[in-house]
Amino acid sequence: MKILVADDSRVMRQIVIRTLRQAGYDDHDIVEAEDGRDAYDKVRSESPDLVLSDWNMPNMTGLECLQALRGSGSSVPFGFVTSEGSAEMREKAADAGALFLIAKPFTADTFAEHLEGVLA
Repeated sequence: MKILVADDSRVMRQIVIRTLRQAGYDDHDIVEAEDGRDAYDKVRSESPDLVLSDWNMPNMTGLECLQALRGSGSSVPFGFVTSEGSAEMREKAADAGALFLIAKPFTADTFAEHLEGVLA
């Protein structure tokens, strides 16, 4: 299984990866992307089983990345890990095809709860 972690902050990518490992996903391959455009390209080249993306990133936001992926026919499971978790953002994420939105701060339990059933 392969997980793509997209965030323009290298430190935040490391925190997400560490939390994934703490949640029990330490045997999965992790691929990193530094913005939405990089994530879009890596979904096509790496074929991940799940994308965990920040919302606000340069070049292409997480939402724009998800919309571009869905527009290109990709059905890769996609979730947001972001600092904003308003009802409006959750609705936009769901409407675009995201499976979930995890708001920061988060815990390993939060990840386990949202990823159960998504990753085998």
